[in-house]
Amino acid sequence: MSPSDPVRSAHDRRQRRLLLVLALGFVVFGAAAAALFYVLQPETLSIAVGPAGSDDHQVVQAMAEAFGDESRTVRLSPITTEGAAESLALLGAGKADLAIGRGDLGMPADAQTLAVLRKNYVVLWSPSGRPGKDSKKKASGKIGEIADLAGRKVAIIGRTGANLELLRTILVASGVEPDKVATVQFRTDEIEKLAQDPTLDAYLAVGPLDSRITAAAIAATSRSRGVPKFLPVEASEAIALKHARYEAEEIPGSVFNAKPAWPEDKVDTISVNHLILARKELSEAKAAAFYRQLFAVRDTIAHRVAGAAHITKPETEKEAEPSVHRGAAAVINGTERTFLDKYSDYFWFALLLLSGIGSAAAWLRRYLNRDDRDDTTSHRNRILAVVREVRDAESEHDLLASQREVDAIIGETLKCYDDGTLEQEDLAAFGLVLELHDHAVAERRATLQGVPADQTKASGPTLASLR
Repeated sequence: MSPSDPVRSAHDRRQRRLLLVLALGFVVFGAAAAALFYVLQPETLSIAVGPAGSDDHQVVQAMAEAFGDESRTVRLSPITTEGAAESLALLGAGKADLAIGRGDLGMPADAQTLAVLRKNYVVLWSPSGRPGKDSKKKASGKIGEIADLAGRKVAIIGRTGANLELLRTILVASGVEPDKVATVQFRTDEIEKLAQDPTLDAYLAVGPLDSRITAAAIAATSRSRGVPKFLPVEASEAIALKHARYEAEEIPGSVFNAKPAWPEDKVDTISVNHLILARKELSEAKAAAFYRQLFAVRDTIAHRVAGAAHITKPETEKEAEPSVHRGAAAVINGTERTFLDKYSDYFWFALLLLSGIGSAAAWLRRYLNRDDRDDTTSHRNRILAVVREVRDAESEHDLLASQREVDAIIGETLKCYDDGTLEQEDLAAFGLVLELHDHAVAERRATLQGVPADQTKASGPTLASLR
């Protein structure tokens, strides 16, 4: 084999190794880019709300648009349902990440509160009679308190069974047997029909204080049945204590009309929250991100839909049903974990992983360089063979030929060292063999020339001189 053959062979192997390293580099870069792209993708949360066209639906649509315009971390995907009950059913079945529902509806076992969409107040009133000459006088309705509803007929605005159950709760707490009170439910678009029904003795509406439906119902009944008499829920505190989903509240005076004042003074009542709910399994990070983004764009949503102005944070200082999600509670209470708190375990794992990768890389490097180490061994063996040939050289020409072969081996060895495929200890061992060769050449040249060996220097370069 000519001196150039091992050089060419080693060069080819280095090219193959370089291509392999480049391929691995592209794979690692691609994986890192894909992971970064995945991490930076906004989180899309589905939210169930209904029915279509309702105030809740409009608020959620505006919320989704605002999130899409301003949020880089959270997106909303609305799912339109037939109503709050169906929305909660989707949440309980895991087919929606979030849902809009009233706090006194049947909740999934793992439902938790993220935010309060609005507070619904119970408004109970009775008509004073047919409007006429005495209609401007102070109302002296036949029904002055809830206890007077026994044997009467109450109209409930809204078809949901939750309103009927709420009325029953109020009646029981007020000492009235629910079976002694007749009820009839009207749709929200049947206000005029309700107002014209002379058999009705009282009315119940549930909604925010600025509800158009409640205001329209009070105005319509006042036109056809006389000045409204608002009935206080005097047992509101007791109801709130027994039922965690209700709260004791007051209806401010003149909130429904200024002149005349409806009501004339504040009225005790109870309220129930309309909630944005999530399953308990929703991660703390996602829940916190949604909560922060919601209140960051609340003003924007309120400019598009007036009802969004009622969005408030849930109470975390008292027991509520359903309970507040830990992600929202952490943001509200300022106990949200920092980046290091959340990911310290991952950092330790990453250090261990990097250590393992380093060990694997060192093993891979030694594995890929095994051919070069084998070449170094073969080079050393070849130099040892040349040493034996040198001792039997017959002429100076033979010595020069062996020196040229060793020079080629030295060049290839130093190239491997520069490329990092040859370790320092391998180079030191190679230097010992090369030194032996130089001494052999010097001794044989002295013998051929008849000169003492200690007066003749080796003609070939040493490894030290090349380095």
